[in-house]
Amino acid sequence: MPSNPTRRETLTDAGLRVLAAHGARHLTHRATDREAGVPLGTTVNYFSTRTALLAGLGHRIFERLAPAPAEVPPPGTAPAAAYIHAIVRRTTEQPDLTLALFELRLEAARHPELARALTSTLERSYAQDVTFHSQAGLPGGAREVALLHYAVDGLLLDLLTVSINGRHDTAEMVELLVRRLLPPT
Repeated sequence: MPSNPTRRETLTDAGLRVLAAHGARHLTHRATDREAGVPLGTTVNYFSTRTALLAGLGHRIFERLAPAPAEVPPPGTAPAAAYIHAIVRRTTEQPDLTLALFELRLEAARHPELARALTSTLERSYAQDVTFHSQAGLPGGAREVALLHYAVDGLLLDLLTVSINGRHDTAEMVELLVRRLLPPT
């Protein structure tokens, strides 16, 4: 497997654009090559199977959505609502990444091999969130982090796709979610 990290990023970013724009059925090695503007056959040199390509896309999503070090507040200083606002902002500023993540998770529900490949990436991301939550002095623990994930994923799905009941003020929805899901400090 070639070890050019820049080329790998170019390919995974192109694959994410294909996945977000056209869905998992249209994601192929050739479609990724065309989107990346590289010679046909390049993607297969980095990701030998479709499952490997999809798993690589999942890993790249979390690399790109991770907060910049300057965005992570020092321990004990991040109010929960500000933390969730930052997550919603990062994920809606890059809607292709969030839509691609939803597509990957749906595809993994139908393909156990992909589910196994994505599980470690999702578990790592969740563990990092639990650690950050604790270090930032936010109320609650692992269960509350999971509840916030469930709620924020639903909010993002509603913001980036067809809304279940029209659009509402996103900031107000975040504040309400945090008040109702986390114990008072």
